[in-house]
Amino acid sequence: MKSCLLTVLLAAAVLTGCGDHSDRPVAGKPHKHEHKPPHGGTPVVLGSEEYHLELVLDPMAGRLTAFVMDGELENFVRLPVPSFVVNVTEPARGLVFQAVPNPASGEKIGDTSQFDAQADWLKTTTNFDAVLPSLTVRSKTYTNVSFNFPEGNDTDEEPKN
Repeated sequence: MKSCLLTVLLAAAVLTGCGDHSDRPVAGKPHKHEHKPPHGGTPVVLGSEEYHLELVLDPMAGRLTAFVMDGELENFVRLPVPSFVVNVTEPARGLVFQAVPNPASGEKIGDTSQFDAQADWLKTTTNFDAVLPSLTVRSKTYTNVSFNFPEGNDTDEEPKN
């Protein structure tokens, strides 16, 4: 009976130690909290991960789509604005993101989570630095949010808003 109990305990110990621990921090390195953008795009953190923009490039159309999402990149967050601007820093140019209505979800201009910017240079430029000058999500305004496309701004440091 004791040998049977010992075998069961040994098996449990071996099985417990064999899981996938890729999400555990490596000794001496902090664990990076990551989210997976649902459209495979670039996450741009707003504040201390209160909200995100997910940016998705369609180079054939020269279109960059921004989805406004919650802090976990799981739920869409509708904004009451018809548009917002992102400034590309080098060379200096602006992208105006226009609200996109979606009859399937009931979203309309002034109540949507999707915004599109159209520019011919997006057909050939796939890497750039940019700043979101100002965007209000629910009751909080985020200003001067810097990011790189396609890298985003999700780093180990606390993002600044």
